[in-house]
Amino acid sequence: MIPRVRTAVLISGRGSNMSALIEAARSPDFSAEIVLVLSDGPAAAGLLLARKLGVAAEAIDFRAYAGKPAFEAALAARLTAASVEIVCLAGFMRVLSAPFVERWRGRLLNIHPSLLPNLRGLNTHERALAQGLVEHGCTVHLVTAELDAGPILARARVPVLPGDDARALAARVLKEEHRIYPQALDAVARSLRAAAPGGL
Repeated sequence: MIPRVRTAVLISGRGSNMSALIEAARSPDFSAEIVLVLSDGPAAAGLLLARKLGVAAEAIDFRAYAGKPAFEAALAARLTAASVEIVCLAGFMRVLSAPFVERWRGRLLNIHPSLLPNLRGLNTHERALAQGLVEHGCTVHLVTAELDAGPILARARVPVLPGDDARALAARVLKEEHRIYPQALDAVARSLRAAAPGGL
């Protein structure tokens, strides 16, 4: 049996995309295995959810470290200890440094709630409504040092409907996030495994 690619998910909150990834990885045909969930604080509800779903989960509290380099060193040490090969950001609210991103180049994924390159950054649903957009969506991309600017792996579009508020629009987008993020992870894991020595 071809070994699956060991994958970690970084979260800051409830972990809905994390849950979608874990559920998708239950399929024996899925190329990635979710082996670890890390949060940047102990209050993240997704930690308990991950444990209920049978995945090791722990907090690396950014407030316990003197600065970003020390926090990222702790993250990296835990990922290395778990032999992680791919890292997925799923509502992880820390902007990672260029050295950290470079270490995981081509193996660090993020899901963003807009059709990148449009609406980088925060509050995308509110901004989509304020701009009068008729179409919105989500994007899975590889993470680079420039925020929300890495190569696009997958996108999904949703209509902006009359009477939408940010909550209604966000719910419609989130459903698509849960669909395309596992697909993108599976594709990256397959590609990584195919490129490994011996094609493992």
